[in-house]
Amino acid sequence: MNSSILPASIASLPKAELHLHLEGSIQPATVCALTTQHNILLTEDEVRRRYFYRDFAGFINAFKWVTSFLREPRDYALIARDLAEHLLTQGVVYAEVTLSVGVMLLRKQQPDANFGAILRATEPFEKQGLRINWIFDAARQFGAEAAMDVVSAAQRCQSKAIVAFGIGGDEMSVAAKEFRPVYEQAANNGLHLLMHAGEVGGPEKIREAVELLSAERIGHGIAAAHDPALMDLLVDRRIPLEICPQSNIRTGALAKQLRLSHATLREHPLPKLWRHGIPIVLSTDDPAMFHTTLLAEYENTAQMGLGETELARLVDMSFEHAFLPEDEKLALRNTRNS
Repeated sequence: MNSSILPASIASLPKAELHLHLEGSIQPATVCALTTQHNILLTEDEVRRRYFYRDFAGFINAFKWVTSFLREPRDYALIARDLAEHLLTQGVVYAEVTLSVGVMLLRKQQPDANFGAILRATEPFEKQGLRINWIFDAARQFGAEAAMDVVSAAQRCQSKAIVAFGIGGDEMSVAAKEFRPVYEQAANNGLHLLMHAGEVGGPEKIREAVELLSAERIGHGIAAAHDPALMDLLVDRRIPLEICPQSNIRTGALAKQLRLSHATLREHPLPKLWRHGIPIVLSTDDPAMFHTTLLAEYENTAQMGLGETELARLVDMSFEHAFLPEDEKLALRNTRNS
């Protein structure tokens, strides 16, 4: 990759990232450190082989594998510190990080204990200019009752750092309407609402998330490019798509959307969605597992043809659509001038 493609003026800007899974940020060396704590010996090469997949199902299996080593609060503290250190290298001053609380509950863990360890691990990074808030995430395939348990876990934690509830996982599994009571309860508890949709599913998955569940941001949403009326709806309601280009390539999601055996960045719909007027927040999704960084994703977007002015606007959008009060957004964006 030619690093000169990304203008220095863009690379140097403080950034926000809004679609980032803590468990997908575990670098191979950190996986080895985790497994050593549990008396399991792995090499970094073995981890890298696991971090290679041909389709979305392969990625999900790798995600299950790596999260199997997250067994106690100290494990979560370790990976949270590593993520915070990585974000600083990318010029990130604000992040909303997704936690797979549904997986914690499935494995009979205590989310409040894990979350407490995460907060203690990341608090020192605020002095270095990095603020992190958190999204409690349920797995769609686990069903509505399990998702409600995630909402309840967020309520028990009683932390202002938990800003949203979302659902990821297999979007082709449980129907969106089954989750309406869950989303209503999350909203009643003061949480913002997210949904992964239109990653491997069709445009109807996005429309359901917006119209049935009142989702305020859509994870991925690349299928919107197939439906002009849906694109207009997203523009009218100012609902952002959390676009993660390298993720869409690595999981095969883009190829599936395009009905191709393989897809490249040249075929990615980000420019089409952007120029239609849909808000976009550029993100990495699972950076370690997709071999990417936030700066690399901005470079990918430059390769797709967005110019310097558009890239600067893209940086601004991630602050604009963060789940923060307006004065706090302004303070974070003004760090670029400090």
